Amino acid sequence: MAHNGESKPKFAMYWAASCGGCEIAVLNTHELILEVDANFDVVFWPVAMDAKYHDVEAMDDGSITLCLFNGAIRNDENEEMAHLLRRKSQLLVAFGSCASEGCIPGLANLYSKQTMLDTAFSTITTDNPGAVRPIIAYDMPEGRIEILRTLDQVVKVDYSMPGCPPESHQIAAVVRLVIDALHGNAALPPRGAVIGAGDSTVCDECRRTRSEKTITEFRRMATFQPDPVQCLLEQGILCSGMATRSGCDARCPSANMPCIGCYGPAAGVVDQGARMMSAVASVIGGNDPKEIRAIMRGIADPAGTFYRFSLPSSLLRHAKV
Repeated sequence: MAHNGESKPKFAMYWAASCGGCEIAVLNTHELILEVDANFDVVFWPVAMDAKYHDVEAMDDGSITLCLFNGAIRNDENEEMAHLLRRKSQLLVAFGSCASEGCIPGLANLYSKQTMLDTAFSTITTDNPGAVRPIIAYDMPEGRIEILRTLDQVVKVDYSMPGCPPESHQIAAVVRLVIDALHGNAALPPRGAVIGAGDSTVCDECRRTRSEKTITEFRRMATFQPDPVQCLLEQGILCSGMATRSGCDARCPSANMPCIGCYGPAAGVVDQGARMMSAVASVIGGNDPKEIRAIMRGIADPAGTFYRFSLPSSLLRHAKV
């Protein structure tokens, strides 16, 4: 990916249906921002600079060298920008969990559009005297937009970088790799690869002690102080490390908090939620169906627990679309 040196390569970053945490993670790379500025011409980054959509439309196709697209596809604006930035970018990265997996906004796919709109625009805490409502669906050449989708379900993506948000040291490593590749000093991974993450699981990174697991009760963090050394799952705290891709250095378990799965499915795992359910089922301590049901009732929100970050990219989406 050597650059001809005639002008700086161009960098863009866009924010679709997401919280903005990915933008903060990029800023948290500190001195790396100076390297980005030194090696790229930042041409489009709405959260950090004054740039309009028509500025992007005026660019030549393929003129943006690297675009980090964070956020899922929720509405027609997100859809339009995904297609536009795909045309304009040589490398389009699904940056963060929302773009690569759907993340928290994707849990809305569990409900009807009417239920979501009633909750957002008609509850007692909402000041909406005109009863204004957005359009529920929008007709596109590809069909009607009615559920949240991941970026690669809309356009071809060159790379996916998981995390909610991606860890700053991982962002730094990826950006430096791209810079080295531009100067002919490194080679990029094969297109379609997951970057900025590991190939194993969070459990493999976790430094807690583990023994044979037998779960007889699921407990919530608010009810007791967990042992800071023992495996959290063995203490009855539902930890998603066994099904989650490594790369975060087990940051949450190291802070005495369970992994919640933000780095997405581990390498080779098709459905993160199904993998988690299978792992949990294998350690339930009990043979009697009533006893097992009682243990499983300790999981207060199964859908939100097992598919917190990956519902739109899971096998369950095939029942919805």
